[in-house]
Amino acid sequence: MTTQELQEIQVACLKMGDGLYAVDIMRIREIIRVPRLAPLPRALPFVEGVINLRGSVIPVVDLRKRFGLPPAENAETARLLILSISGQPIALMVDEVTEMITIPLRELKAPPRGVRIVGGEYMVGLCLVREVPVMLLNIDALLTFQEKAELGIFSPQTGGTSTNKKSSAC
Repeated sequence: MTTQELQEIQVACLKMGDGLYAVDIMRIREIIRVPRLAPLPRALPFVEGVINLRGSVIPVVDLRKRFGLPPAENAETARLLILSISGQPIALMVDEVTEMITIPLRELKAPPRGVRIVGGEYMVGLCLVREVPVMLLNIDALLTFQEKAELGIFSPQTGGTSTNKKSSAC
């Protein structure tokens, strides 16, 4: 199985507080500056609002709030990662996107057991980038089934029978 050893993953490295995280770039549609957000009344606590991106209304999830981190001090470097969960677009707000790197899959380690890490429950694995631990995020685990339902995100297995009524008032 020498071909398995040669496999690599390209990731975008993200800064969230003091932690470094990474997302598989194949999951990212684009990375944009944070535009003005429209508030979403009675939204989930970690949903900052929605954006209109070329005619698509996309919910914005603040990863700081999702991970239970305090608010960012510097919003200048904040970015939105536009990606897809269960076929629906979603934006993840991060403090900063630092670089794109390639990680050999053999260097990806399982998350440490019994160690409490901010965002650890959303991790696929851990790798060292220049001796600094970077946590690879599992995008599909960021939202629970109930949270996906509240945001109108449904996986293909659940079918499209949603009771969410989409407003066409915008």
